[in-house]
Amino acid sequence: MGEDAIIRSWLANADAWAEVVRTDGIESRRLGTNAAVVEAIAALAPATLLDVGCGEGWLCREFAARDVRCTGVDASASLVHAAREAGDGHYEVLDYAALAAGDALPGPFDAIACNFALLGEDILPLLASLRRRLSATGRLVLQTVHPLVAGADGDYADGWRTETFAAFGAGRFPASMPWYFRTLSRWVDDLGKAGLGVERVREPMDPNTGRPLSLLLVAAPRAA
Repeated sequence: MGEDAIIRSWLANADAWAEVVRTDGIESRRLGTNAAVVEAIAALAPATLLDVGCGEGWLCREFAARDVRCTGVDASASLVHAAREAGDGHYEVLDYAALAAGDALPGPFDAIACNFALLGEDILPLLASLRRRLSATGRLVLQTVHPLVAGADGDYADGWRTETFAAFGAGRFPASMPWYFRTLSRWVDDLGKAGLGVERVREPMDPNTGRPLSLLLVAAPRAA
């Protein structure tokens, strides 16, 4: 397992992912996680936005329509192509290792979004690089699966899991995806080690079950 396997899964699943996002086929997003990340970013009133793991570009399109200068990056050339075809925003094919190494991107950014996009184990170099790309008043907006819900299927402990995408229909996604489960304390610790402090925590709720749909964190650079 690891970053390479995650990238391979997204390369294989690019077309299926673009279709399911554009047809509003993910229930948790319809119920609240899309609105939650949009609300959190909008509250920052950014002039510039970097969307890390932008996929087919829906979040950039949302904020480009609000006159925000948007840049999206993704390791999947197919998803970046789909984002460019849909218009609005600037998109680059860039994996997380390149981002962590400091490859040039326009910036600094008033907001950086990682919306269900931090899936690997060693994310500290990436987080530290993103912190350096924030403007003086910039914030990182991170949304992920809620540890309480994701942890219900196994021990509440950091470790690798596998997403089969079975919820979207048998055979619709050609490849399963490894991802690294983090407890809430691990998320806070990793952000802190990267020089980021959590300012705001949100837990969008499922109106039908009363259980959290996701965990959303807004983090700011810590003083040196």
